[in-house]
Amino acid sequence: MPLPEYALPLADPAFVRDPSPWLARVREETPAFRDPRLGRVFLPRHADIAALLRDRRFGRSALHRYSRDELGWPPPDPAQANFDAFNGNHLLDSEPPKHTRLRSLVSLAFTPRRVEALAGRIEALLARQLAQVGAGGFDLVADYAEPLPVTVIAELLGVPQEERPHLRPWSAAIVRLYEPTFTPGEQADAERAVLEFSALLRELAHQRRRAPGDDLITALVQAEEGGDRLSERELVDTCILLLNAGHEASVNGLSAGVLALLREPGQWRTLVEAAPRPDSLPLFRTATEELLRFDTPLPLFERYVLEEVTVHGERLRPGERVGLLYASGNRDPRRFERPDTLDLTRDPNPHLTFGLGIHYCLGAPLARLELALSLRALARAFPELRLADPGSEPEYVGGFVIRGLRRLDVVPG
Repeated sequence: MPLPEYALPLADPAFVRDPSPWLARVREETPAFRDPRLGRVFLPRHADIAALLRDRRFGRSALHRYSRDELGWPPPDPAQANFDAFNGNHLLDSEPPKHTRLRSLVSLAFTPRRVEALAGRIEALLARQLAQVGAGGFDLVADYAEPLPVTVIAELLGVPQEERPHLRPWSAAIVRLYEPTFTPGEQADAERAVLEFSALLRELAHQRRRAPGDDLITALVQAEEGGDRLSERELVDTCILLLNAGHEASVNGLSAGVLALLREPGQWRTLVEAAPRPDSLPLFRTATEELLRFDTPLPLFERYVLEEVTVHGERLRPGERVGLLYASGNRDPRRFERPDTLDLTRDPNPHLTFGLGIHYCLGAPLARLELALSLRALARAFPELRLADPGSEPEYVGGFVIRGLRRLDVVPG
């Protein structure tokens, strides 16, 4: 029996603003559906998504096993040749054995110890940002959520101060091509961003080979295992990925999380009361997990079929794509008690936001640390924080793969 057909309303601002009602209805009606317009199968339930993420019959790429002709794919689009070259050469979109090798080498440099050592610097940056925001009100996205991840990634990589203003626009341009639909103008912007960012990173890598520093680019240049090192192209593409993945999730996770908290003042008050205590960070870490579940900053990911397989009665062939609706799985009542309730003490919290399996997000520890420290600093600085216009509907920018608020106007108190 063929799967039911639904058209994801990706162009509907109301859906992007609040996808939960639509996803809840479909999730209860079917474990899988096909979108005829997008030409792929989607999974809305937590158990199915989690199982597929661990299933090696699916992957982030299919070109390591098949040619485009074998898959029936059209030839590459020359208008995005540089984006495609970047996309086929980093951790996120590679498969074993290449993925195993890259992750092993990058992990030598991107260690938990290096991440945790950033805590003091992150807190100093947060204090400086909060001291600069307007006493009468400010845009939490532009004035608080956006600067920190860019600065942290820039410092982690060792990007010079004068180059840092380019990082956010480059990241925003590149990630637009991960959406199911994009315009020729967005395609051209992404190509230009990949070229410009790559040129900067190549120059920085050359400098670090001549004069090593205490930064991630130096660590990646020096990373070696069994005589193997990252090529220059692999190093460059890994650094671009770190900016894109780490920055977009942190910015969107924090801004959406604060919006959810301020819509439920009792939850915000819980954090405010805990924030002054020196032992409060564990609560903020737990709250971070719940906010990432409750309003997922990366609602949709995909996997390619690597061998013929049946998904809920639908026979899929190699090269087809399966959409994984993380935002739906994170609200699945089969996995979460009271899934539509924001519970800052929820534990355990097996949300899907950072993925599962071999492609579990390498930058998750950094994103978690940034979010927990950002929330605590905000609660300490502005205990009476509130929405400037509680009745207005927020506007989202981007799309549904990477979903973020355009702005969030707040008043300190």
